Amino acid sequence: MLDLAKEKDGGFADPVDSSPSYTENLIGTLLAIFGNLLVSIAVSIQKYSHVVLAGTKDPRAFYRTKTWWCGLLLTLLGEGTIFAAYAFAPISLIAPLNAVSVIASSILGFIFLREKWKAKEFLKRYILSFLGCALTVAGTYLFVTFGPNSHEKLNAENIIKHLIGWPFLLYLLLEIITFCLLLYFYKQRNANYLLIILMLVSLLGSMTVVTVKAVSGMLMLSMLGSMQLGYPIFYVLLVSMVATVTFQARFLSQASCLYDSSLIACLNYVLSTTFAVVSGAIFYLEFNHEDVLHICMYLLGCAVCCLGVFLITKNRRKAKAFEPYVTMDMVQGVPTIHGKGWAVQSF
Repeated sequence: MLDLAKEKDGGFADPVDSSPSYTENLIGTLLAIFGNLLVSIAVSIQKYSHVVLAGTKDPRAFYRTKTWWCGLLLTLLGEGTIFAAYAFAPISLIAPLNAVSVIASSILGFIFLREKWKAKEFLKRYILSFLGCALTVAGTYLFVTFGPNSHEKLNAENIIKHLIGWPFLLYLLLEIITFCLLLYFYKQRNANYLLIILMLVSLLGSMTVVTVKAVSGMLMLSMLGSMQLGYPIFYVLLVSMVATVTFQARFLSQASCLYDSSLIACLNYVLSTTFAVVSGAIFYLEFNHEDVLHICMYLLGCAVCCLGVFLITKNRRKAKAFEPYVTMDMVQGVPTIHGKGWAVQSF
């Protein structure tokens, strides 16, 4: 029977292990949650470093402070943990867990604000955030519980088989056409709409998660004794991963210069999660062994999670623009205009 399966499958048996792998899913989920928490803490620490420098008018550059470097190290550790999570769990479980970062950032932001509110003002101000956190936790529980449990050994042969499969080639063709059209309108027609920019980010991100899972899976197999680093496909995927991440960061940086960060966080989470789940379902066939009920409950969990993220980001306070003020120089007796804490013009 095994020989017959190998012959039908072109030299190797069916790579998908249909037996439930709850332990691997649990390890991957916990790693992703821990990694997202570390990234949120790291971002808060780096923001705190910038705030302290601005408040004390410290002449040092931000990269010369210990707190900023501590945040950077935590960021690298968190991203490395998320990278490792893809080797254990499907994309459809890891990608939506970015919502954990949104919840953590909301809580840490509230702690770092250290604002004093009356009871009524507090409830009025943060009731949507609390509701959003509750919905996000509920949605996370649903999609983790009902997510796919079948796994696959990500060796070079299986990855190449997926790459040349017609479902992925068709999906890749449609994605390239869509990306080129969006890029044309963005660059040539100056269509600087947030939806267009984040669509570009999400299309790149869908390729990023595919390559990240493949690279992390091949590294895991190599550490377990089945060396995969000698195959050219590993380095092709590695270069693709670095390239897509770089261009994602570039587009996100452009979006952050034009739009509010809360709006970017909400829309980017929804689009990135959607495209990541679709790419995982097409490339790795993650839902092929799932029944309709599990798929529907998983989609419900993702929808609830997206609603929770929307409520959390909707309630964030927008940063107020700095208002210049005029003071009188006590020594020279001349008025001076100050901008963001620095003298910018004297009369």
